[in-house]
Amino acid sequence: MPRGRPIRSARSAEPRSTAPPGGAPHLPQPPHRTRSRAARPVPSGAQVPAPPRCPRAARPTPSPLPFPATYVRRPRRRARPGRPLPRARRDHREPLPRTAGAPFPGPARVRTRTSPHDRSTELMSKHIAVVGLGSMGGAMASALLRAGWRVRGFDPAPAARSAAAKQGVEVVEDLDLLAGTPYVLLSLPSARVVEATVPVLLARPGTLAVVDTTTSEPGTSAECAALAADRGVAFVDAPVSGGRDGAADGRLTAFVGAEPDALDAARPVLDALTGGRYRHLGAPGSGNVVKLLNNVLAAVNLVAVGEALAAAKAYGVDPAAAAAGISGASGASKASAAMYPDWVFTGGYDSGFALGLMARDAALAVETADRRGATPHLLAAASHIWQEALAALGPDADFTEIARTVAPSLTSEGATAA
Repeated sequence: MPRGRPIRSARSAEPRSTAPPGGAPHLPQPPHRTRSRAARPVPSGAQVPAPPRCPRAARPTPSPLPFPATYVRRPRRRARPGRPLPRARRDHREPLPRTAGAPFPGPARVRTRTSPHDRSTELMSKHIAVVGLGSMGGAMASALLRAGWRVRGFDPAPAARSAAAKQGVEVVEDLDLLAGTPYVLLSLPSARVVEATVPVLLARPGTLAVVDTTTSEPGTSAECAALAADRGVAFVDAPVSGGRDGAADGRLTAFVGAEPDALDAARPVLDALTGGRYRHLGAPGSGNVVKLLNNVLAAVNLVAVGEALAAAKAYGVDPAAAAAGISGASGASKASAAMYPDWVFTGGYDSGFALGLMARDAALAVETADRRGATPHLLAAASHIWQEALAALGPDADFTEIARTVAPSLTSEGATAA
């Protein structure tokens, strides 16, 4: 090659000088074809070869695919028994093999293995204690068992403990034995019982969250939440609606009152009981406020629908047909759509919710409203009707049996008497 001719490497497209040592550098010459002799004539019809080009920088071969090459990380080597994982090292990457027209294979999936420590921690966190194994508490304990939880339970009634044990619950005869369980679920008859139970369960460390499904008083829930927070435990008031069947199937609706961090700690239990059908309503106690209002509205609907259907029957209209027509219109309620057709017209009266509890909730809702200056006249009138039914039928009657007092013509006894 003549001296002074620029040399282009495969790595760089810039020309560089090849001047002799000590001499002036030769300027790069433009690429051209040197003709050392006269041009020869070209026969007609012959193809003239293109002149050779100067060397250029190596260019990457264009990809046949419309997207650039993708690199994925190799999975790290797994630890074997007795052998620790190697120290952190530089990631090695390799391109995915591709062929023209082949679909994009996507990122490689790396299978991970849970260590025995993580597995034991997960199993320990699935321990829950259910306090109160009655109609609702026993059904919720069964739902938790089917969801993969290890359930221990306590109830002062031997019959309730025996029924729960048949379902697979590990029952104990002393409440103190449940202290320190990671999760606690309360299903108790009143706020007074909640106040006496929570301090016993917090006597030993280890509890993460207490979920109170009792229809309790807002003030009691706020006090228990403060007591639990002092000991580093989350307390959530989450009274539920949906009945015994909803509890057994994990399809309850929960009204949640809690601080945000307490709600996060209680989410595993709430998800297992409701399937995500719960609403955070505010600070501790808010859940019980809304649940009491929900129950007193249900109490009003049971009374109002009973009286309306009794009037329809007085005009010769079939009460079942009247209930179906109302349930498809603006006067619809769960009382007209399900409670009367399923439990009153059939004569079953087996909803699983006691009349005494509904009378208590209705009176407590009116009292809670009065404390803040509200004057619920209609709710107060309905509560008075429920107190009369309580005196006539007793606290152990099913709450749908109020139809016997407000609409006796709809019951089998009233129809026979007529």
